[in-house]
Amino acid sequence: MVVLLLLMVGGIALTGWMQTTDAYWGVEWVEETHEALAELLLVAIALHVVGVIHASLRHHENLVLAMITGRKRAPAGGDIL
Repeated sequence: MVVLLLLMVGGIALTGWMQTTDAYWGVEWVEETHEALAELLLVAIALHVVGVIHASLRHHENLVLAMITGRKRAPAGGDIL
């Protein structure tokens, strides 16, 4: 998911830059691609957040805190792998 999010942000940046150049100024497919990537990025972010919440609940672990601190608890015997 991180790779997808980075690629989409890169695509948004590229098409945004393209719109500022003389060669692509006002070109419809560049504008449409830029808008589509922006909308898809919002969907991907929402899916990522839902996935983190689901995994946190399923594994009984605060994954957001683990992402911030870089520390997770050691796996217990009954944990889902």
